[in-house]
Amino acid sequence: MNAYTLLPFIVLIAAMFLMTRSAKKKQQQAAQMRNELQPGSGVRTIGGMYATVKEANEDTVLLDAGPGVELLFAKNAIGAVLSDDEYNRIVHGVEHDLKSDDGLVPDDASSLTETDETDGSAAAASDDKIDLGKKDAVEDGTDAAGAAEAKTDEPKKTDGDSDAK
Repeated sequence: MNAYTLLPFIVLIAAMFLMTRSAKKKQQQAAQMRNELQPGSGVRTIGGMYATVKEANEDTVLLDAGPGVELLFAKNAIGAVLSDDEYNRIVHGVEHDLKSDDGLVPDDASSLTETDETDGSAAAASDDKIDLGKKDAVEDGTDAAGAAEAKTDEPKKTDGDSDAK
């Protein structure tokens, strides 16, 4: 047997070793996170329920899910420990106070069309019709290319006409 026939087996063994090593690392981090649970911290269970830790024991956690609702869970059922800001944002809908509003994008386009002009010229300009098509330009004779097209011998198409025969 030469080294080239053993190479695929060596690569497979190395890949399996790396995959199990990363899985063990994730399991250790999750166990450490569960062991560091403190009363008052917000958590998300593996089932997707958000609650506050009321009491943490060796194998179990007492969660406060709402007024008068206390639930006893196994520590393994805790999926994530959330920061206070994230927990308040998800559960209570409280957004974190931002330092400035400069980086925010408005929800609608009205702020993009508003101008700082205080006179009525901006309001009067917005009432004027805006020409978006070539039809009016051809009729006015202002568009030379459109005027040349209009003078061809082809009959004009109406809404119901098509090129199919």
